[in-house]
Amino acid sequence: MSIDAQQLQQLYRERYNAAPVIGARAPGRVNIIGEHTDYNHGFVLPMAIEHTTAILGRSRNDTLLRLYAGNLDRAAELNLEKRVRNEAEPWTDYIVGVADQLIALDKPVSGADMVIMGDVPVGCGLSSSAALEMAALAFFEQAGAFQLDDAAAAQLGQRVENEFLGLSTGIMDQFISRCGKAGHALFLDCRSYAYELIPAAFEEALFVIANTACPRGLTASKYNERVSECKSAVTVLQEYFNASGAYLRDYTMNDLLACQEMMDDVPFRRARHVITENERTRHACDAMRQGNAAALGVLMNESDISLRVDYEVTSRELDILTDIARRHPDCYGARMTGAGFGGCTINLVRRDAVEVFCAALLQQYKEKTDKTGEVFISEPAEGARPLTP
Repeated sequence: MSIDAQQLQQLYRERYNAAPVIGARAPGRVNIIGEHTDYNHGFVLPMAIEHTTAILGRSRNDTLLRLYAGNLDRAAELNLEKRVRNEAEPWTDYIVGVADQLIALDKPVSGADMVIMGDVPVGCGLSSSAALEMAALAFFEQAGAFQLDDAAAAQLGQRVENEFLGLSTGIMDQFISRCGKAGHALFLDCRSYAYELIPAAFEEALFVIANTACPRGLTASKYNERVSECKSAVTVLQEYFNASGAYLRDYTMNDLLACQEMMDDVPFRRARHVITENERTRHACDAMRQGNAAALGVLMNESDISLRVDYEVTSRELDILTDIARRHPDCYGARMTGAGFGGCTINLVRRDAVEVFCAALLQQYKEKTDKTGEVFISEPAEGARPLTP
């Protein structure tokens, strides 16, 4: 964690004229492979990153939440007896939403004085929201002397977004923020919530995250279009095979090819991406277990092409970044990561050439787009943890 703990402690003392007694932190994440598979009950392979959200605080004897966001220099006071969204301070919704879900589970939740500080980049698909949710949950768990199991914790975070915030999101972000382990990615079955930690620390390679500096443009309508197109493909598959499988996870590429003539082109291509992406994600686990960076890079490249051609969720800037990266001799593979239409790419790069790669990537991206990108270099990091004040 690059946040200065002493600075955060000092900020708390200045704000509340007291010393914090509870601390928690949780990381952002990047998805190595497995894109747009989650809502199709498929597989994902994210890793936690070395950018985190930290909370220091102490419990109160009442239901008042006093919150201060150091990054924003914004403060808010809320009462847990009235858990509603705050249009003036929307960043507080994630914390109040976590408290709301815990209270619904009959967990002991009291008021608190908190200071929040984070270095997870905002608005580029690295899941600063899940980091805040999981840090808040870890704080309330310590304050109330209880602990949820990992799957329940991730599900709670998803409910915060689905029910309290009204956002249609999957469970991957909360799961990896909660369960990440240093040196590992997390292979998650989005149907059963079974997961496996996969070694992801290559001796000769590092993950480089590159930000297009273009806000993600995946509107609700575009997201819903993809969901609907996948459902359309499933309907044809169900009818053709007289099958009960309700998600693309339930079908193979041979199944899809068997009824291709009965299916419109767009649903066919959407389904082809999801089915092949699930297979690529499985193969990526094998490559990582073997420490085979070259094999993982090939799968990342194939994933990116599928997302561009079949799923159509890349953008001009994303395509330029991945093209520059793949042309570099020290890059094993590159792909867009996240929902698409902006945001970030993830690149697997020779460890001893990372600085040269990053400089070349940013320079050429600037020349081709007149935009100033940025890069983040990260080893796979730890998930949510208590933080000693």
